[in-house]
Amino acid sequence: MNSRERFIKTLNHEEPDRVVMDLGATSQTGISASTLYKLRAALGLPSKPITVHEPFQILGTVDQDVLKAIEADVIGLWNPTNFLGIKNNNWKPWKMPDGTPTYMAGDMKLTVDENGVTYTYAQGDDSFPPSMKLPSGGYFFDNIDRGGNFDEDNLNARKDFADDFSVFDDETAKYLEKESIRLHTETEYGVIGMCGGGGFGDVAGLPAAWLKKAPQGIRKMEDWLMAHILYPEYIMEMFDMQCEVALKNLEIYKQAVGDRVQAVWLSGTDFGTQNGPFASVETYRSIYKPFHKKLNDWVHQNTNWKVFYHTCGSIVSLLDDFADAGIDILNPVQCSAAGMDPKMLKEKYGDKFVFWGGGVDTQKTLPFGTPKEVRTQVKERLEIFSPGGGFIFNPIHNVVGKTPVENLIAMYETVKDFNNIR
Repeated sequence: MNSRERFIKTLNHEEPDRVVMDLGATSQTGISASTLYKLRAALGLPSKPITVHEPFQILGTVDQDVLKAIEADVIGLWNPTNFLGIKNNNWKPWKMPDGTPTYMAGDMKLTVDENGVTYTYAQGDDSFPPSMKLPSGGYFFDNIDRGGNFDEDNLNARKDFADDFSVFDDETAKYLEKESIRLHTETEYGVIGMCGGGGFGDVAGLPAAWLKKAPQGIRKMEDWLMAHILYPEYIMEMFDMQCEVALKNLEIYKQAVGDRVQAVWLSGTDFGTQNGPFASVETYRSIYKPFHKKLNDWVHQNTNWKVFYHTCGSIVSLLDDFADAGIDILNPVQCSAAGMDPKMLKEKYGDKFVFWGGGVDTQKTLPFGTPKEVRTQVKERLEIFSPGGGFIFNPIHNVVGKTPVENLIAMYETVKDFNNIR
């Protein structure tokens, strides 16, 4: 069984010959460029600058020599333009604050102030104020709130968010077609397309780091959360527009990639905190679920793809509605959040969701535990989640900077050992 066959079986809740492994196929299952640089050395691979394909989280491109070394099975079909609205090409050298050598997209504009804070700019245009900043010694860029105040008496979501969403142009469609053909014919990996479009209410996107001009309307996270009670019609109006664009993009995506992808990433919106959901079940049902269902129904009626939704936190109270809305794949499976017991999740929802993640805790165990503690937890999670298929191994969210590389090696060796004795 090759990786793609294994991936397809897993997505269909059939038990494959071994557990499917992912590193770097999506923007929530990746690895910090800094940690990836150290992982390459620990795996005995040639030293080289890491290509940063996702600058917001400074995620590195996981090359095929790394994928082969850890026995990964999945690869991502990424869009040609990054979070800042800049094409990922014409790579140029850039050093992270910790000295890690990387490559950034050639049109990225990066400036550093007297305090060591690095700023970057929407579409690489520094004639406008910066849209993101990297603290001195940091490992992530932070959004800069450029939105200011809003006029609650003159709210117009379609006007405020008119520039936030766009239909794929011909150049993008041609790129997706060509790259999907390459991944399908030149590799045996399972492929997930980073399509997007379904991230309704994703607060990472509210500041619109890709827009040169300051975005209008409700843009601060705290204002946005309160708007669910104060101005729900505003949110629904914005979601209506976003959904219209997303449905058009799904049609284009299908024409471009066909059955050369087996799953599509649609949303990175977080619905959970450490202790519970951001909003009530009733709020999810009235505001979010209708739009999730529209997109998921379109995918299921027109393609063979499975839909991937990322949401951190304690979301156990929403899982029945997620299933009813047609979500196939759940990530990152944050077992450290309240109520997210792995045994309960597998027993109650193992036939409803493919669990993509949950392999080891990234709040405590992986970054701060010992290799022995990592091995113990990884083995435990494999034993819980893998029976009957429907499980893709990945840590809970991205592997961040300063994660001990010996813990990563312990994690991957444990998965290999588990697979070899099956």
